Amino acid sequence: MKQFLTSTVLLLALTACEPAATANGTEENTPNWVLAGKLEAKKLDEASGLQAGRDGVYFLHNDGKKHIYAIDSTGRDLGRKSLKSAGIKDWEDLTRVMGEDGPLLVVADTGDNSASRGNVSLYFLDEPEKGDMDKKLNLVHKLDVRYPDGARDVEAISHDPHSDMILFLSKRDKPPRLYGIPRDLALVKQELEATFLGEIRPLRPPTRSDILSHPKRGFWVSQPTGMDISADGRLAAVITYRSLYVYERRENESWLAAFQREPAEFVGPRGLHEEGVTFSLDQQSIFVATERRPSPLYRLDLDETVLKQIRHETAADP
Repeated sequence: MKQFLTSTVLLLALTACEPAATANGTEENTPNWVLAGKLEAKKLDEASGLQAGRDGVYFLHNDGKKHIYAIDSTGRDLGRKSLKSAGIKDWEDLTRVMGEDGPLLVVADTGDNSASRGNVSLYFLDEPEKGDMDKKLNLVHKLDVRYPDGARDVEAISHDPHSDMILFLSKRDKPPRLYGIPRDLALVKQELEATFLGEIRPLRPPTRSDILSHPKRGFWVSQPTGMDISADGRLAAVITYRSLYVYERRENESWLAAFQREPAEFVGPRGLHEEGVTFSLDQQSIFVATERRPSPLYRLDLDETVLKQIRHETAADP
């Protein structure tokens, strides 16, 4: 009863202060999401984290588990590899950096629902080549990371080629908090303290419709559950349970500054639990994966109409 009353009070509060609908974030502004396919791998039932790799291969993993799966752009199963390492706790996202001998996948063991972990970990793995998914993952390096202001639940990381930093975006803070570590130090150090870069502009809060449509998760639809930065460092995509947000960075601008402007919001896709987002390496599309089966793989093509919308809606200063 207490939980019911609390939810009711919150819902009434949302109804009272819910802003009038704007062009940004309404169904009128929703693009035509393309159902690229479905994730074929039967054991990939909690897809969390998504990263584009070489030769049209995309990598992802199950939430909290130690297997990396390879798929193509339609979700076709290309195999999986496992990592044998003690201490794996809660894998949440993937990114990609260059190492001395080639590209590395970076697995973010950064989930912390109870905000109780003294440090989190990044696993740097040799990126598997297409057709070579029958061997174990090669662990190149492990880095333990701590935050300067206490434990944080983070499900969204990405490498920024402009600053050459690995960025972390917190999930449960309002507004989300942005942290970073230099890539070069991350590859050689055993432990690092992340730098707190600042808070981003708050994402659009839950509406009455969100709560009524999804009573169990409606209050949390604005929490970042994945992030990716395009290969040229110009665009950033942040996924939540309700929407995809796309930001454009100006020349010589930091991502913290870009995150202060209102992003272009694309409502959807209509999945169950979106937690994976990546740009294709050719930067022509954004792919989104969902955590629960059936697991659709959605694609948003960055055609001129979509790019025009991104440029228009991210142009204004905060």
